[in-house]
Amino acid sequence: MNRSELPEKKAMSEKKSTSELKASSEAKMRILFADDEHNLQELMRSELPRMGYSVTVCPDGLTAVAALEKESFDCLLVDLNMPGLDGLQVIEKAKQLYPEIEAIIMTGRPSTETAIAAVRHQVFDYLMKPSRLAEIAVILGRVDERRTSKKQMTALQHRVRRAEGDNQLIGDHPSMQSVRKLVERVAPTDSSVLIRGETGCGKELVAKSVHQHSRRADKAYVAINCGALPEQLIESELFGHCRGAFTGADSARQGLFEVADGGTVFLDEIGELPLSMQAKLLRVLETGDIRRVGDNHTVHTNVRIVCATHRDLEKMVEDGLFREDLMFRINTFEIRIPSLRERVSDIDALADHLLRRHRPDARPGQMLIDDETRELLHAHVWPGNVRELANVLEHAAILCDHLPIKPEHLPRRFGQRQLRKELRESGPMTLRDWEMMAIEQAVKRHDGNKPAAAEELGVSLKTLYNKLNSVEDRKVAG
Repeated sequence: MNRSELPEKKAMSEKKSTSELKASSEAKMRILFADDEHNLQELMRSELPRMGYSVTVCPDGLTAVAALEKESFDCLLVDLNMPGLDGLQVIEKAKQLYPEIEAIIMTGRPSTETAIAAVRHQVFDYLMKPSRLAEIAVILGRVDERRTSKKQMTALQHRVRRAEGDNQLIGDHPSMQSVRKLVERVAPTDSSVLIRGETGCGKELVAKSVHQHSRRADKAYVAINCGALPEQLIESELFGHCRGAFTGADSARQGLFEVADGGTVFLDEIGELPLSMQAKLLRVLETGDIRRVGDNHTVHTNVRIVCATHRDLEKMVEDGLFREDLMFRINTFEIRIPSLRERVSDIDALADHLLRRHRPDARPGQMLIDDETRELLHAHVWPGNVRELANVLEHAAILCDHLPIKPEHLPRRFGQRQLRKELRESGPMTLRDWEMMAIEQAVKRHDGNKPAAAEELGVSLKTLYNKLNSVEDRKVAG
């Protein structure tokens, strides 16, 4: 770049660039410019803000490093040859401080060696002097687009995490502490993991935790419910198919193992897999090679296998329903998830955690669930485990206008449980007494709303009024 390019400055100043318009609605990209040429310093000091960017100008490499140590930048635009520290040394320091920073090199003395060094330092672009402002603007625009894309991806991932809930293993019960320790031990390896536990106890949550703490965390995590796939389509779903392989195969399709290449495949309910597929899965797990349906060629994949089941696989092996060699292959490392009734002491922490998914407006320290409701939650058997608890709290969150959650916000079965408790504690009672206590409790739970109480009790509104009137009649007669 030289003075002959300076008239371009006037042309660019007469019209707002697209970058400038974009910067009016988004945070400006922060650029650190370092060059020992005074004319270029002044040019960039005036022109980069016109393009819509925030700029800090430095006269040499040492000053640039000092600026990096004081504040963060999104982009580095540096001369290759500067006194003190050269451009590559500045980039190396910047990458240490801010791994996501993008770097652009400018040089008047290009060479193969410096180009190779630039690639090694993951430089975004390599410009030769003299460079036109328009060329610089285009490159900076590409950097800004990448920066925006990264922000959008981060925001999307955040929304997904919020929708799914944090993949935390909640609970301080010794059985859950043991689960967390086992996850920490096995996650960094590539060993196959078998997760056992009842339906709804959180097996997939543990599988995700294994993946997220592994070296494959930045790769794909693909969950497959073996019990939900039609038997005739399982092979195609897992390994893919070629066009025309079967009726309806109008185009070639990758299987889920190919989609997860480099990452983790979670095979949920592995015990539901048909015997015919168990043999094919075993070969894939042993070799890593898959063959699409209708194809003669194999494709190599590199995936980590995590399986889960609520079935007794050993009994299935005895009954000839599950291959023993496959069981040994998937059961390199076993993690057993306790049922919720085995860790009742964790219910409070789980309930609060799950409820905050549906009530993100809840203040820190605010009472989420009152004491009477917590007693009901502790008394429940929880046949559906944590999944059932999550559904109960979602139901309660819908009914509850203002926290805390109260017994009347819980599904009907919890009110019946409370009624049975009160009946036991009240001593001998007539059948009519039991009936009237049930009616009174239902009306109380619905704050006097008799139609709602009648619906809960499964009687007509007329019947409810007749029962209540008969009580009043008896009181008057008495």
